[in-house]
Order: sequence, then C-alpha cells, then structure tokens
Amino acid sequence: MFVQFSLVFLAAVLAGFLGALVGIGGGVIIVTALSLFFHLPIHVAIAASLVSVIATSIAGALRFVKQRIADVRLGMYLEMATTMGALAGAFIGVIMKAYVLSLLFGAFLLYTAVNSLLKERKKKVANETQVIEEPDLSSAQNGSRKLLRKGSYFDKSLKESVSYLPVRALPGAIVVSFAGLAAGLLGIGGGVINVAAMNSVMKVPVKVSIATSQFMIAVTAATGAIVYFLAGGVDVYVVAPAALGTLLGSTLGGLVMNKLPTKLIKTMFQFLLLYLGYQMIAKGILMGFGLRLPGIV
Repeated sequence: MFVQFSLVFLAAVLAGFLGALVGIGGGVIIVTALSLFFHLPIHVAIAASLVSVIATSIAGALRFVKQRIADVRLGMYLEMATTMGALAGAFIGVIMKAYVLSLLFGAFLLYTAVNSLLKERKKKVANETQVIEEPDLSSAQNGSRKLLRKGSYFDKSLKESVSYLPVRALPGAIVVSFAGLAAGLLGIGGGVINVAAMNSVMKVPVKVSIATSQFMIAVTAATGAIVYFLAGGVDVYVVAPAALGTLLGSTLGGLVMNKLPTKLIKTMFQFLLLYLGYQMIAKGILMGFGLRLPGIV
C-alpha cells in the first residue's frame, strides 16, 4: 500500500507540473498514469483525476492571479458554461463502459494535438504579442465589448507588456461548454479545450489562456467529482496521494510557466497529447477484445 501511495504521489507531481505549464490541470496525465501504469478502472481514475484537478487548479490559479496573468472577469463569464457541461458529462461518464471511455479519451487527445499542430503552421509566434482590436461590425462583437474588457499582462520571456482584447463572447462560451462536458466525462479538467477556445476563438494570448484556464477548472472539476462521488467512484487511497502530488507539482509548474517561451510551451503541449492519445487508444482497443495492457505499449 505504501509503495502504491508513493508511486501515485510521484506520478501526480509530474502531472501537476506539466499540467500547470500547459494549462490542462494535470488530469490528462493522471488518468493515463492511473489507467496504464496502475491498472485501475478508468472510472476510478477519472474520479481521482477530477479531485486532483481541483487541487492543481487552486494552486496554479493563486499564483497566476498574483502575477496578474489570469483574466478573472473572462474566467467568471466562461465558468457558467463549463459547469453546466461538466454536470452533463459526469452523468454520462458513470454509466459508460470502460473501453469506450478509453477510446474517447485517446481520440480526444489526438484530435486536440493534431488540430493545434495544424493551426500552429498558419500562425506566426509574433502575432500573439500584437494588440488585437477588431472592428464592431456585428452584434456579436458589440456583445463581446459589453461582457468582456481589454486586458494586459507582463511577459517575462519577452520583457514587455502584452495587451489583448477578447472577442466572440458567445462562440467562446459555446466551445468551453464542451470543455465542461469533456471534464465530467473524461476527468481532464477541461483545460485543453479552454486554452484552445480562448486562444483560437476569442483571440486571447496563450499565456493568459493558460492562466485563466487554471482559474476556471477547479469549479468545473468539482462539479463532475460530486457526481462520481455519489456514484461510488472515489477511492480515497488513490485520491489522497494524487491530490497531494498534483498540488506540489502545479505549484512548481506555476513558478516557471511565465519564464518559458510560448513556442516551447506549445510544443510540449502538442507532443504530450500525441503520445498519451496513442496510449489510451491502444488500451481501449485491447480492452474491447477482452485483453489487458501489461504496461506502456
């Protein structure tokens, strides 16, 4: 029992650290580690991940708020959509078969990674440092101006202040509602979609998107965790080391995130998702045929 506690703790430290760097809350790595390395039922892994993501988000968010990178107003607006999605996703997740969840988890990770890689080719990194001002040509733009506001943060890697203006308030809320759905269904916190939605749809710089995502996902994860708890999926002997590890790891990740170049963070994000997506799909296929994955493929 002590050995398993220690190993889960160490895996959670790594998950929390990487999660804080790329704004995914560590849930992606926690679910994969618990499912692949420790052979726990994926429903138990998802429940443990959701509880752990709460700790990760709180630790990372406090630091990002102090550094004035997280956009609190934007996060509070989008939180309404993610919470409703998380509630629906958790109810679906507790009744879905394990191999289907594994396949969905892997497919989601691969899609996100490939989509991010394709978009990266069409953009220049310098575009993220420009002030985004779009003309008020539609009611959607006017609505965005009423709900959201212009923001700025100091980028330590660039050693200059970066200004931005979030746009497309309604489309952004619709996209992040799917982040909540994925959070409740897959136990990932929803940070992957949150970052993509804020950065690609709402034109928010990637570091602000990551910081704001960390601010949001605690409430999103808590919503899903309550459903799994009521369904009996929360194992305290797994949740305890996972939560403690992610708390430590996310604190360390929050210390270094703003000191790293944006391009490096995006590259880490993309290749991590490609690898983990492959692993989960491989396990889902084997489970579908009644086989057990002995370790990392």
